[in-house]
Amino acid sequence: MEANFSRTEKIKDRAAIHAALGEPARLAIIDALRVSDRSPSSLAQWLGMDSNLMAHHLDVLASAGLIERIVSSGDRRRRYVRLKEDALKDLSPVEPLPVNAVLFLCTHNSARSQLAAALWNRKALSIAESAGTHPAPCVHPLAIDVAARHGIDLSTAAPRSFSEVLMTADLIVTVCDRANEELGPSAVPRMHWSIPDPAEAGTLEAFHQVFQALDHRVNVLSERTLTY
Repeated sequence: MEANFSRTEKIKDRAAIHAALGEPARLAIIDALRVSDRSPSSLAQWLGMDSNLMAHHLDVLASAGLIERIVSSGDRRRRYVRLKEDALKDLSPVEPLPVNAVLFLCTHNSARSQLAAALWNRKALSIAESAGTHPAPCVHPLAIDVAARHGIDLSTAAPRSFSEVLMTADLIVTVCDRANEELGPSAVPRMHWSIPDPAEAGTLEAFHQVFQALDHRVNVLSERTLTY
């Protein structure tokens, strides 16, 4: 009896997901969130939709367990929409992204962007660098520790300013709400991952969680990119 109940519930969950994705606008939202966290207003602007209709679509996606809304750690008045991890394991990306060089950007370039660039360089065919809008004096010791536990050496890495980057990037990925909100318009395509600053908690576990989140996001994005 319990097995049948569990199977029925799983079928209901799957049906809710299929129903949520049956609307073209909601499927377009999910495609956008596959690689970048977005604010509701930017999604509405992108789809040419009024805010009330966008809110309805986001409510449907949230009820199906596909997305979550998070508060910006920069401007606390802002909200971001994020696709839940592994919510759509079997949904393939629609189009590949041509990327030869990626720049990961956060505020201090002392943890998140350093880890993201290192993960990208370990897993992808294209190159990656990192920078900060307000670089710290050094890479956080716990970032170095967590990276080492996963076979990545950040012992000689040093934070640097966004203005010092000489690489011509095809894609900028902000991994910090403050950096995303501070960065002005750019001719370079941009994506955003709303990753919390582990330095605020200051624990090894917080850095480990950020590493895991970045590892997942790097995997998803790298699978969708083409080098040239």
